[in-house]
Amino acid sequence: MSKQTICVVGNPNCGKTTLFNALTGAHQEVGNWPGVTVEKKVGHYSYNGEDIEIVDLPGIYSITPASTAGEDERVARDYILTNESSCVVNIVDASNLERNLYLTSQLIEMRVPMIVVVNMLDIAEAHHLKINLEALQEFLKCPVIGMVAARNKGVEELKGAISDFLKKPFVPPMTVKFDEKITHCAHAVEDQLAKLGVERPNWFAVQLMENAPGIADKLPAGAVDAVKPIVEPLNKEFDGDLDIAIADARYQFVAGIAEKAIKREGEVSATVTDKIDRVVLNRSTAWF
Repeated sequence: MSKQTICVVGNPNCGKTTLFNALTGAHQEVGNWPGVTVEKKVGHYSYNGEDIEIVDLPGIYSITPASTAGEDERVARDYILTNESSCVVNIVDASNLERNLYLTSQLIEMRVPMIVVVNMLDIAEAHHLKINLEALQEFLKCPVIGMVAARNKGVEELKGAISDFLKKPFVPPMTVKFDEKITHCAHAVEDQLAKLGVERPNWFAVQLMENAPGIADKLPAGAVDAVKPIVEPLNKEFDGDLDIAIADARYQFVAGIAEKAIKREGEVSATVTDKIDRVVLNRSTAWF
């Protein structure tokens, strides 16, 4: 029997643990991630002669730790960077789709093979929200599965989708568009990192520009000093808020998805600008 490994990642309270339990049943092992007190859960299930191992990553709002103390984010980020999983299953809460899709935007930046699971469709419906799964799949350019994990609805469909995906995994051909100056800077940083032999130089470039905690430790000696002359002038141009400008591009990306995929029944649709404003103004209290 062949064996494949996948991982599950999503925001806290999105139904990730419920999905993990529905897929694995009693076939679970619980421990801690090396060097930290964060719980590690690994499970298994069989489907069409395949043994699927599932790694349940910590519930996080963002791949980027808010500080050097952000163990959950660091564990999830570092595991995904190992490429040990053939597929990242990103589970999102249908009733809080905009908030949850920020993490999705970061996974897209990491260029990982991915399936998106839209969970809690029943709760979204109770809130008069209709999620257009086809539009979401078309926008994200990856498989999108709707489900209600708490009722085991969609679990078999997901198993089938994972099985099909693992036969020919692919990275979604989608990108988050940044300001032209940010994009130009990112390319210049990427070139420097590539010369130093850094894997995923495009992703690490943006992380360095954001000054993400713990990223410098993953790079060769001298990498940060090599890109400082490129990044610092742009950061000054953004009044020291280059990280915020980068994050805002993701929020705008998320708002564009929401505009296409979410219908609030019985309400006049909000404009894209309204959606961006709502997400950006609430990010400090609701996201991180």
